[in-house]
Amino acid sequence: MSIRQYRPKGNNRRGISTSQGAILLSLLALALLFQISYPLVNGEALRIITLLTVYFGAAVMLMHAFLSFGGRYFITYFLVTFTFALLIEQMGSRTGWPFGSYVYDESLGIQIAGVPLVVPFAWIMMTHPLLIAARRLTPQWVFLYGGAGLMAWDLFLDPQMVSAGRWTWAVSGPHVPFQPEIPLSNAAGWLFAGMGLMAILHLALPKERRKVGANSTVPDIFLGWTLFSGIVGNLFFFDRPGVAFIGALVFGALLAPYFFSITLGRPDHI
Repeated sequence: MSIRQYRPKGNNRRGISTSQGAILLSLLALALLFQISYPLVNGEALRIITLLTVYFGAAVMLMHAFLSFGGRYFITYFLVTFTFALLIEQMGSRTGWPFGSYVYDESLGIQIAGVPLVVPFAWIMMTHPLLIAARRLTPQWVFLYGGAGLMAWDLFLDPQMVSAGRWTWAVSGPHVPFQPEIPLSNAAGWLFAGMGLMAILHLALPKERRKVGANSTVPDIFLGWTLFSGIVGNLFFFDRPGVAFIGALVFGALLAPYFFSITLGRPDHI
């Protein structure tokens, strides 16, 4: 007769390899360096930095999506987010709904039916980290938290891009607080469009991470940096304290409970 020693089953989830981690962190570092250099350049260099910031930010999130959740998540996330963003932006720029009346500048590069290719990649860049946050913090209200997060992020994005001439608005009614060049309808449009995208992704995407997969550190850093850089940039480089205030108030209020949750170490819901 043999005696078998019982060992409780531990957590079998392991992290990604050293080389995978190095590539992921390198992409993140480049994306953040491009953002840091944004207020320090102008002209053609600024245009290129703008594009590189978005493309590298999207590359970081797509690579994290694959390493953390696997191939099905990666493909579905890319196709759904890119297609949704392209269609909603085409509708918005042609009809004025749901964001308001706006026109893209040719400086944003290659366009698909009037929408710059870089624009859907900006959606890809921010939707992934916000979806992770929403699924952890409010698993029953992912669409609402995620949509509000995209709307809050745009409080930093739009004034920066309008000031640089990347797109322009026709403002004939109420405007976003401290942003007279941007209609209030834009914030509402981002909220409702964001809720729609988040609802689709939450239904379509796997919720469990791979057993050998990346944790949420990289998207968490990106979210924190987006808030920090939006505040600091508008206070000290763009001379827009009102933008810094409203962005910090709304985006900060949304991210604070999420960062509080991960600091406490509550188990993931994803």
